Amino acid sequence: MRGEAGSGAGARRGMTIGALGIALLLGVTGTAVAVPPPPPNPSDSEINSSKADANAKAGDVGRLTNQLAQAESKLAQLNDDVELKMEEANKARVDAETAQDEAAQADREARSARTESDAAQATIDKARADLDKFAAASFQQGSTIGSVSAYLTANSPKELLGRAQMLDAVGGSRLNALDTMKRAQTDKSNKDATARKKLEIAQERKRAAEAAKHEADNAQSAAQHAQDTQAAQNQKLEADKASVEKQLFEAQQKVNGLQGQRQRYEDWKAQKAREDEERARQAALAAERPSQGGGGRPSARPVQSAPAGASVEAVVRRALSQLGVVYAWGGGNTSGPTRGIRDGGTADRYGDYNKIGFDCSGLMIYAFAGVKSLPHYSGYQYNAGRKVPLSQMRRGDMLFWGGSARGIHHVAMYLGNGQMVEAPQSGLRVRIAPVRYGGIMPYATRLIG
Repeated sequence: MRGEAGSGAGARRGMTIGALGIALLLGVTGTAVAVPPPPPNPSDSEINSSKADANAKAGDVGRLTNQLAQAESKLAQLNDDVELKMEEANKARVDAETAQDEAAQADREARSARTESDAAQATIDKARADLDKFAAASFQQGSTIGSVSAYLTANSPKELLGRAQMLDAVGGSRLNALDTMKRAQTDKSNKDATARKKLEIAQERKRAAEAAKHEADNAQSAAQHAQDTQAAQNQKLEADKASVEKQLFEAQQKVNGLQGQRQRYEDWKAQKAREDEERARQAALAAERPSQGGGGRPSARPVQSAPAGASVEAVVRRALSQLGVVYAWGGGNTSGPTRGIRDGGTADRYGDYNKIGFDCSGLMIYAFAGVKSLPHYSGYQYNAGRKVPLSQMRRGDMLFWGGSARGIHHVAMYLGNGQMVEAPQSGLRVRIAPVRYGGIMPYATRLIG
């Protein structure tokens, strides 16, 4: 009986140990490979609604991109108009200076004519004085004015001889005083008329040149105002486009997030199904081999690849290190920002020649220092590397704007996710901005990779 009891007790102990083993196995297995609670599972309507919102934002971005392209084209035309008006104002300024010089010369000639007129007047005055003296002397001798009447009115040969002696004493120059006066008067009149005419012509030219200069200055001011107004409109369009692109990015992120949640939920379902299968399999194995403990399966972790293109990242870091540095036309080299230079136009108006900073191509020179020596001109930089279609552009590529008719006028570095870093224009600073597709060249230039 004791043997049976012992045998029964041993059997019960074995069953207890086996049950405990199964319980421990399931417990350990549950702890090792149990799936987490289910993640959120967005509905199809939520996903479709977020896609519709993203599509609407994409349409808004396209519309604003077209508007901005048109605005940039108009601004380029206004920039050309400003340069033309500046040249016309320069011409008017030169013409006004020439007219001023001509007027000054005419004024000097008029003064000289007046001096000669004054001399002629002095001659007239002297002739009149001589004539008066002659008349007085002739009267005192009993004659009348003029040599002929002095002879004709004599009463006797003796008086006639006396008058002849008196006229000889007065001298022939006194008799011609009246003729000298008339010649001097004629000379004075001619010189005065010539001087007045020259001065009138010079003053008229001066007034016309000054009026043309005033008109050209007004035209230049109007063109500059139109350019400033359009630039402000462009900035607003750029801000609106950047805002909508941000909304598009957020909408796309939302779509990606919801789709990611859905994918995670599906992954969770699949993982849970596998876990349930594993639990059942482990339980079956434990029932068959109660002495063996269960082991959890190793969790798989995604292997993160090392960042590609370390030299690309070095170039990007160099470019981004200059964020906030002021724009200076002609500024920038391999060592960093430098003083800008004069351009005779817009850059001078912003005082770029007194600023330490970068222009668009100068920023690329600094960013790619050590990789490739680049010329300080975006047009040459466009041909400095391998051309790739915009659809294949990647981080570190250079983007260009321009055209065959006007030439390339801007360069920036692509950062990925629709963003770029650039030194935009006078009055602004190095910044990160959404890629502008209006006027962009069809190829990016790749120097690395």
